[in-house]
Amino acid sequence: MSSSRRSLSRAGEALRAWRTRQWLVAGLGALATAVAVGVPTDVVPTPLFGRSVPVQWWNYPALALTAVLAGLVLSTYVRPPAPAPTPSPALPPATQPPGTVRDGRMGAVGGVLSFFAVGCPVCNKLVLVLLGSSGALSYWAPLQPLIAVASVALLAEAALRRLSAQSRCTVTAAA
Repeated sequence: MSSSRRSLSRAGEALRAWRTRQWLVAGLGALATAVAVGVPTDVVPTPLFGRSVPVQWWNYPALALTAVLAGLVLSTYVRPPAPAPTPSPALPPATQPPGTVRDGRMGAVGGVLSFFAVGCPVCNKLVLVLLGSSGALSYWAPLQPLIAVASVALLAEAALRRLSAQSRCTVTAAA
């Protein structure tokens, strides 16, 4: 087995081993992310929020990819059903593989970045205070597609690492 922390083949194995509960959590997580990011940024139109600058064409695929990847990352935290207990000597409980906390943080940062990426550049109070409205349109708006790419890349990397870690062979303590 490769010593790399991520592997497409191991991630695929993990996805194939998922049960209905994990897929349900992934779907609900994707829906919740789409609503949590899309509604306040008005990419998903509602009467609750408005937008001064029209939605760009790339906001929709960025939101969709963010939602799907965030749902997958969220679902990696769902504990798979436990196998039937077998009598064995006292073994230490399974622990989270090294680095998965950092991988989860990578996913969280990716989610937050997606909010800034698809949001209206002049509706973002932080950007408006730092750059003003003309600076938001001149400097921030052109950076938003790059932020969207970074967001999707971080979420994809977090999902790949967490999924790869799910299908690793467990090491048991020597008797």
